[in-house]
Amino acid sequence: MARYIFITGGVVSSLGKGLASAALGALLQARGYTVRLRKLDPYLNVDPGTMSPFEHGEVFVTDDGAETDLDLGHYERFTGVHARQTDSISSGRIYSNVLEKERRGDYLGKTIQVIPHVTNEIKDFLRIGDEEVDFMLCEIGGTVGDIEGLPFFESIRQFIHERPRGQSILMHLTLLPYLAASGELKTKPTQHSVKELQSIGLAPDVLVCRSEHPIPDRELEKIALFCNVRKEHVVPAYDLKTIYEAPLAYHRAGLDQAVLDAFGITPAPKPNLQVWEDVMDRITHPEGEVRIAIVGKYTQLEDAYKSIAEALTHGGIANRTKVRAEWINAEIFETEDPAAHLGNFHAILVPGGFGERGTEGKIRAAQFAREKGIPYLGICLGMQMAVIEASRNLAGLKDAGSEEFDHEAGAKRFTPVVYHLKEWVQGNHTVRRKAGDAKGGTMRLGAYTAVLKEGSHVAKVYGSTTIEERHRHRYEVDIQYRAQLEQCGLIFSGMSPDGKLPEIVEVKDHPWFIGVQFHPELKSKPFAPHPLFADFVRAAKEVERLV
Repeated sequence: MARYIFITGGVVSSLGKGLASAALGALLQARGYTVRLRKLDPYLNVDPGTMSPFEHGEVFVTDDGAETDLDLGHYERFTGVHARQTDSISSGRIYSNVLEKERRGDYLGKTIQVIPHVTNEIKDFLRIGDEEVDFMLCEIGGTVGDIEGLPFFESIRQFIHERPRGQSILMHLTLLPYLAASGELKTKPTQHSVKELQSIGLAPDVLVCRSEHPIPDRELEKIALFCNVRKEHVVPAYDLKTIYEAPLAYHRAGLDQAVLDAFGITPAPKPNLQVWEDVMDRITHPEGEVRIAIVGKYTQLEDAYKSIAEALTHGGIANRTKVRAEWINAEIFETEDPAAHLGNFHAILVPGGFGERGTEGKIRAAQFAREKGIPYLGICLGMQMAVIEASRNLAGLKDAGSEEFDHEAGAKRFTPVVYHLKEWVQGNHTVRRKAGDAKGGTMRLGAYTAVLKEGSHVAKVYGSTTIEERHRHRYEVDIQYRAQLEQCGLIFSGMSPDGKLPEIVEVKDHPWFIGVQFHPELKSKPFAPHPLFADFVRAAKEVERLV
């Protein structure tokens, strides 16, 4: 039976709980325990995949095809444990499940209420995989006091009450604001946040206090006294230069020991933090620096490309190189020469996205990289833009484009070298989709196998001719243009096992030009950088040495 750690938040940044949860998971792993991390999202969105990146940041995708909150990306990056559909649940999904059961008659005509029907559904979710791990870490999104979160907190209260004593604890994150005028840290927000928890029947066992300034010992004692928490269980959390310092910083602050003490685990195995010490050594002692341009459309919110930014950092770790990623709005290149903006970069990356806005700028960025011999990595839409660019400028299809843009405009304007995927093989069955289907969860989602061409660049990068990567898209490059494009030097070096769907393209006789239909960034970790990102940064490093 797993021990449960519930992580809640007071006034704390959105990254605070996710990072603390991920770091704690890594620390428990370092002590030899098995862990799984889960996210309970109090908001009503059944499917984060239908949300704008400006609203929600990046949509993270699991191997089994779940579209989830970006916090699950942190969980994977820090623990290496692949998330599953059952590791993320929202209020919307809970209510949807309850209503479906009511319509089926599962409740035998009873009046449906938050207690017990909604709370029981949440508790059933919490119990999934209970026997698989030593520790289950469950982060509750939002802030204590939010009306949306009340069913979750009540479910946790019941869950803790129903389990054997000492099998569940509550960890609460708060912010200690600093008043510059008086030069003091204020503990009142923390006290009131804990009081709010206590009013709904929950009491924190461990407090994590975020602060930009050192917390004096007397303030820690004050917090412990008024929040009814042992002083050694009040853990300071200060700002860090890199998120990958978090496991080491939290260990120094005593977080993992406080959690084990709260469970009464004594003595506990000592942690082996060598992996994280090596990661930090590589980050803090780089042997060079490269500048990489990320040409996208969601540049106002960097969280929209969170996994890409982190995967580039991992590529830098692999090469002991500092990666300076700079975000450039693709729409600029629709009116201005890319050379003026991209000439000083060592590599160019065009990420995924949806819709026509900014795509002409991305096409011009791909053209600039191809013609100037600059390393280029196109991901999902970035691969499609590279194919459209080659179709127009190498294969002579001047009106080449994507069906996605015609569907959006409601008029046919392009020769569709990229088309809406209507049918594909998933496992042992065929999936069929129509362009007018509902948006949520209807894309080609999750992990799929790709077969790489012998002797190709990507086969050398992966060191294999069979790979498995995660997808999230509705549109595919049309295979009927393969022969025409390969004659012009755009090689289809990765295909689906049935040979029908292009997975990877690369430009022949180019230093480094690769486009992938999948999202390699989702599987990259600081201690296991994705091979594509590691080699991409290596190629950028070669350019930096030549300049």
